[in-house]
Amino acid sequence: MEPEMEDKTLELMNTSVMDSQTEDRSPKITIFKVSNGPLTGSRKRPSEGNYEKEKDVCIQLFDQWSEADQVEFVEHLISRMCHYQHGHINSYLKPMLQRDFITALPAQGLDHIAENILSFLDARSLCSAELVCKEWQRVISEGMLWKKLIERMVRTDPLWKGLSERHQWEKYLFKNRTTEVPPNSYYRSLYPKIIQDIETIEANWRCGRHNLQRIQCRSENSKGVYCLQYDDEKIISGLRDNSIKIWDKQTLECLKILTGHTGSVLCLQYDERVIVTGSSDSTVRVWDVNSGEVLNTLIHHNEAVLHLRFCNGLMVTCSKDRSIAVWDMASPTDISLRRVLVGHRAAVNVVDFDDKYIVSASGDRTIKVWSTSTCEFVRTLNGHKRGIACLQYRDRLVVSGSSDNTIRLWDIECGACLRVLEGHEELVRCIRFDNKRIVSGAYDGKIKVWDLQAALDPRAPASTLCLRTLVEHSGRVFRLQFDEFQIISSSHDDTILIWDFLNVSTNGQTEGRSPSRTYTYISR
Repeated sequence: MEPEMEDKTLELMNTSVMDSQTEDRSPKITIFKVSNGPLTGSRKRPSEGNYEKEKDVCIQLFDQWSEADQVEFVEHLISRMCHYQHGHINSYLKPMLQRDFITALPAQGLDHIAENILSFLDARSLCSAELVCKEWQRVISEGMLWKKLIERMVRTDPLWKGLSERHQWEKYLFKNRTTEVPPNSYYRSLYPKIIQDIETIEANWRCGRHNLQRIQCRSENSKGVYCLQYDDEKIISGLRDNSIKIWDKQTLECLKILTGHTGSVLCLQYDERVIVTGSSDSTVRVWDVNSGEVLNTLIHHNEAVLHLRFCNGLMVTCSKDRSIAVWDMASPTDISLRRVLVGHRAAVNVVDFDDKYIVSASGDRTIKVWSTSTCEFVRTLNGHKRGIACLQYRDRLVVSGSSDNTIRLWDIECGACLRVLEGHEELVRCIRFDNKRIVSGAYDGKIKVWDLQAALDPRAPASTLCLRTLVEHSGRVFRLQFDEFQIISSSHDDTILIWDFLNVSTNGQTEGRSPSRTYTYISR
């Protein structure tokens, strides 16, 4: 509202008062002073009757204005009031501005919107929301919001997903309301039990509490399990005796033996269709994962194939011949060589890759980074004092292990070494990491568990980084993999060990199962 309009309004209000006073033949007692600052002067109400008339005139004028003019006029009035009056207005407005939308939405037939809003709450907030009122509690219960919270955690957290599978409550998730499912109270009571399980698992990792299972796969003419990979049903291992053995993960019995390589099986990887293996006989073989039939043999490298990785139609192999081969995998029987990468000055011991980079490590003490799309060289990571035996690469992080007995963490984008982990007494032969931990195995026969987040924090003391050292192997640790619940490792001592951090009783034994089982298989 323009100042002229404000002056006119106040003039009209004052005129009305004066007219009323003329009729009553009373003296004028209302004084207004219009200015840009607070209202000054005094106003004594002559009688309640006059005040009501004045108020009615003001309201009539106010109702004739647009919403914008009304807001501007009220702002001017408020600016002329004292702090005490502001407090009264605030107390009046506060309840008017509060809206219980969770209660109001269902009344309008919009229960699904109220449920969707509350579904974004975490567990602590959801508990508090249940206590607001009966209507909020009803929305949470009928909306099955505890079920939705658990489902959200299972979708986003591997630990939750693994627990849902192992404890078999996944069968009650991801079902619509038309399907027979337990009531909300079931999920409400399930949530704290899951939290307790998670805390127990984390404590087992920190304290080294585990149940140990052992597979002994002795061969008559050689010893050593060089590589392995596992899932919930099976463990596939590559041995020094030239064979690939497939083990039942539950019974620990040998299910199948694949033969064909004429040298030790040094590396392997499998998916739902094929097993791909590399050997000291310089070949790469592709096997049908179900039948064990050889589908393809790749002859390219001049010396032992030390490591390989494949994913999404691309495979990368590396060799003692100092080269890296990049392959296109159209199918198990249609694999063609795309490019050979050269630049290392010693055997290339390990490779890893994603859509952006191929990363290789060598006995020449360097890690080299290559573009996945163009296969062009990008940069070299220098820092290890001796040859590098293992690494893993994910996102921006590379973690490597070396015969200088150290582990290094690198930022692949800038090439900086973020941290050096010391503790192993001999060559670090294998290494894996997830979002929480690094697990390493070395020629000293030890497996070490490290705190990854602490290692990435430059302020964390070096003495706090190693969480636990596991000592069970009697020979060099060649390979390991792990998940949220277990480590599976293999060694020169010809054993595969399963370190179970989930099913651990107070005396260190598996609940409801024998504490440690050992199976011996003699190759013929």
